[in-house]
Amino acid sequence: MDAPTDVLRHEVAICSRLLVDAGILNYSGHISVRIPGTETLLIQRGHDVRAELAPERLLVVGLDGKPVDGRGEPPSEVFIHTEIYRARPDAGAVAHFHHDPTTVFSVVEDNPLVPVKNHASRWAAGIPVHFDSSHIAVPEQGAAVARTLGSGYALLLRGHGEVLVAEDVRSLYADVVHFVENARALTLAAQLGKVTPLTDEELAAFLATFKRGKHARKLWKYYTAVAASRGLIPREWVLDQDAPAEAGAR
Repeated sequence: MDAPTDVLRHEVAICSRLLVDAGILNYSGHISVRIPGTETLLIQRGHDVRAELAPERLLVVGLDGKPVDGRGEPPSEVFIHTEIYRARPDAGAVAHFHHDPTTVFSVVEDNPLVPVKNHASRWAAGIPVHFDSSHIAVPEQGAAVARTLGSGYALLLRGHGEVLVAEDVRSLYADVVHFVENARALTLAAQLGKVTPLTDEELAAFLATFKRGKHARKLWKYYTAVAASRGLIPREWVLDQDAPAEAGAR
């Protein structure tokens, strides 16, 4: 493995383990990252245990969904990833997961998933709900997901789960954490009374001073250190990891 790809492999494995520990990934769901300068991505094998994912077990997969390096088969919903990368040159990393307290917003009327926390300004343009609740098992379905996503950064799959897109794995991890936090906060707020979402002006004011890259590195450094201290990831995985791989250095 060359050095940049090795870093990407570790980031995908770390991100997956952290999200399992947070109760966001479980027996299903997956993280991928685009390999810079290629038409390929890194993603786990379909039946690999997310809580024990190792960098060397990741597959290199083409945009046709077929492995080009590594042993095993990718997840059956790999086309969520491949078709988003095909449609979105700006996408550096993709997450698909099934978080029930968030997914419920895809099946209720008059209660959209709106920003009630400042970091949800990432999705100020809206969070669409994709109509297809079935398994995204063929390229045509993945392409439909990409069309629903459009130029946005997140969507809900109706009665199914979530898809998030970011520029790199570390930013993706922060986004997933904040996406779930916002859904939980909205649910709690609705139990207390009428919800007043953050306005466009409030979200814009937050973004005006928000340093996204710095914030993503802050979360990554904290949660990886906690995970290493608890033995969730090997301590050596977090050494010399202060800067993201070139794939996401934007």
